[in-house]
This record gives sequence, C-alpha cells and structure tokens, in this order.
Amino acid sequence: MFDKNGDLHYDIISAFIKSIRGSDPNGAVYWLARMIAGGEEIKFIARRMLILASEDIGNANPTALVLANNTFQTVNVLGFPEARIPLSQCAIYLACSEKSNAAYMAINNAQQKVEETGDLSVPLPIRNAPTKLMKELGYGEEYQYAHDHLKSFAEMEFLPEDLEGQKFYEPGENTKEGQLRKFLKSRWGGKYNY
Repeated sequence: MFDKNGDLHYDIISAFIKSIRGSDPNGAVYWLARMIAGGEEIKFIARRMLILASEDIGNANPTALVLANNTFQTVNVLGFPEARIPLSQCAIYLACSEKSNAAYMAINNAQQKVEETGDLSVPLPIRNAPTKLMKELGYGEEYQYAHDHLKSFAEMEFLPEDLEGQKFYEPGENTKEGQLRKFLKSRWGGKYNY
C-alpha cells in the first residue's frame, strides 16, 4: 500500500515526524519501519530528521542537529540494509530530546518584520569601514568590540534604528534554553524581558 508518490507516503512521514515531535520513540521507529518496508528513499527520511532537529528541537538540544547531520552522511555511505540502524538511532534520540521551536519562530518573526519594514539601513556603528571615505563618514566609529568589555559584552544594539528594542528570539521552556535565558538576562537585564 505504500506509494512513494501518493497520500499514504505523506501520511506516514507525517506520522513519523509527529511521533518524534511528540516524544514517542515507539511510534517513531514503527513509522520508520513502515517507510523502510515501503521502499522509501533513505535520503528523504534522513533529510526530514535534519529539518526536525532544527525546527522542533533546536536549542533545547543543539546536539540533535549534529546527530541528524551525521546520520544523513552515514546513511549515504552505508545504504540499505545497514542504514536502518543509524536511522533508528537518530529517530529515537530525536524523540527523546527536549523540544523547542523557538529558533523556528525567531526566524519566522524576523522574516515577517523584514517583509513589513523593507530594507532598513545598517546602523553606522556596525558598518564595515574598509576605505578612508567610509571612516570619515563615521562607519564603524561607535562600534564597541565586545571582547574589550567585562564578560565580553558591550550593551549595544545591532538592529536598525527603527527596530531598536525589538525581540525576535524567545527562549523555550526547557533545560538548555533556560540556561540561554539566564545568560541573556545576565547581559541585557530587563531590556528584552528575558
């Protein structure tokens, strides 16, 4: 019944992805087995896990993307039947990882803002100044090199003037992004409400 070009193909990959997103390794390996039995292309399966590692796990477990990428490379070297083992290992690891779509939401928010505001100017302090004229015009003049400051941090915004104070990234509610939230709060205080 598995038709690589039909609805069942998309239904099964959807079930596979949703099982991983839902932290169910049992569902993940079952739907993986169904794809393998149906002759699904291993690169397609591995590519979907790469996408999921960033979209649904992200910075909750940054190692997920590394493992998914290594799995993609590994299955290309191995082929079937051996590729089923690293595919299973990766699917289980991804299913058992904390989840966050914060990076996915951040880029969506930033892209929406770019669409709304167009091509805003790069602030002078963070412009490149390779020529004498650019230096005379003030390019890079007020830039604060982070490593010259305590804890390698200078409280300086890097967004266009019209977007000052805009927040695109909201850390997820998980262990790793809790650490990121704590780090950002220690640097920015209450500015972005981390």
